[in-house]
Amino acid sequence: MRIGTPLSNTATKVMLLGSGELGKEVIISLQRLGVEVIAVDRYADAPGHQVAHRAHVIDMTDGDALYDLVKQERPQLIVPEIEAIATDKLAQIEQEQLAEVIPTARATQLTMNREGIRRLAAEELGLPTSRYAFAESLEAVQAAIDGGIGYPCIIKPVMSSSGKGQSTIKGPDDIEKAWEYALSGGRVKRARVIVEEMIDFDYEITQLTVRSLGRDGAIETSFCEPVGHIQKGGDYVESWQPQPMSETAKSRAREIGETITASLGGRGLFGVELFVKGDQVWFSEVSPRPHDTGMVTMATQYQNEFELHARAILGLPVSVELREAGASAVIYGAMDETGIAFEGVEQALAIPGTDLRLFGKPQAFERRRMGVALAYGNEVGDCRKRAVEAAAAVKPVKGE
Repeated sequence: MRIGTPLSNTATKVMLLGSGELGKEVIISLQRLGVEVIAVDRYADAPGHQVAHRAHVIDMTDGDALYDLVKQERPQLIVPEIEAIATDKLAQIEQEQLAEVIPTARATQLTMNREGIRRLAAEELGLPTSRYAFAESLEAVQAAIDGGIGYPCIIKPVMSSSGKGQSTIKGPDDIEKAWEYALSGGRVKRARVIVEEMIDFDYEITQLTVRSLGRDGAIETSFCEPVGHIQKGGDYVESWQPQPMSETAKSRAREIGETITASLGGRGLFGVELFVKGDQVWFSEVSPRPHDTGMVTMATQYQNEFELHARAILGLPVSVELREAGASAVIYGAMDETGIAFEGVEQALAIPGTDLRLFGKPQAFERRRMGVALAYGNEVGDCRKRAVEAAAAVKPVKGE
């Protein structure tokens, strides 16, 4: 791809749909390569809005509004950064060749719906997954559990993100509460959930998988070192890289990563979530974009996940080389306030081998991710300790 000059008639234009903390880093990576970026989100002053060339606020589930904005801005590439998008309209935009959707419109449609991606992985591609069933009523949830999934199990909305609506069912008394929570956490008002077997795994990883163009113009697949992480309530709180694992398990993780991303197609970075026990690996989910657990790569890789995504979608060479070990720890808002401030930044950065990213979100919630602490060094365990220490030093306070 030839790259022009931003804000000129030669500009290479990329539109990001969703402009949170991950989108902000993608925007910065694209701009460093001379790309003009249009940031779109559902609320004003989103993190990506603050650094993009232009910003728009629309309901991205409104297909007509999305279509009109694409016609207005005429980007060459559309890069979804979230799932809550009118994907049927993206398919129309792609079909009419108004813009190229990254990685593909089909990939965005499948991955925004847990049913679509699970059926693709398990039923079409034959990848190992937990046992699962889909349910549209309390009675169907109970039938799925009694039919073989058993206790404990997990219930999630078929369409949600960042752990919203996800809970663990330990026994019959938990079912009704979990059902109501799943309905409240879904992105669409539809009473449909996935009920999943609880796998007895040793650890979880994100296998960051990159589909980029090689020198011959053909798609090549490359893999970052595995990212280990801890989730609470379905949302990540810590991640580290590399996650130690057997060569057999690592090989199988990469086979699964290549199989699922090849089926989705297109170019870019994918976050493939996997469960690992010994040499066994199970597919969990996949995101066709940079992954929140992959923020650790800002401390560990020569090209972080955002730079890899930017390069891959532009058809440029990539390197997944690891520079050193590292870890990340989440900084939460700790309150429901607008325009909060942060204290303790100097104490956090005084810890050797650490860094911070404060996202600049205009509104904080008790459990909203407002920043991340990073640590780098020679040994994962030490990096994790310093990342957690740095995150704890940063204190959100009410603005004045």
